[in-house]
Amino acid sequence: MERMPQEKKLEYLLRSSKIVAAGFLGDDPRSPEQIIETDLTALMHLGYTVEQVAERMQELTVLAIPKLGNPVQASGRLQICSEDYKGEIICPWPHPVRLAKRVTTARRLDTAESIRWSDLNIHMIAEHGFFEGIGSAFRVEPAVLVRVIFEDFAGPV
Repeated sequence: MERMPQEKKLEYLLRSSKIVAAGFLGDDPRSPEQIIETDLTALMHLGYTVEQVAERMQELTVLAIPKLGNPVQASGRLQICSEDYKGEIICPWPHPVRLAKRVTTARRLDTAESIRWSDLNIHMIAEHGFFEGIGSAFRVEPAVLVRVIFEDFAGPV
């Protein structure tokens, strides 16, 4: 099936470095649509929705912001830290969204597994179902994310 011009333009923007160095797709040869479909299927098998995941990521980020770079105990097994960088970043999709350049890291104390995300990651997951391509600097792997941020997760990962 022929791709729409908007889809082609979005993929060009996601592969380029016009917004972020090395782009949002990394070295992933798949189209954005294929990446989104694969990640949403994986998330579904894990028993979570993009809304649940993005809401939890936002909740943890907000909890960490007041400590600015210092670790915060989110619970007995989860520690988070948020760091701000100057400026804002825009969403690559064609709508007017500007987000703070902030990176939040969550680390499970019982397993030492960690994952990081930006405010833009939260937005792209919530609004577009996009976790970025494999090999991109801010790829958020759905299975790792679920294992780290949902302490009670006991599903097939």
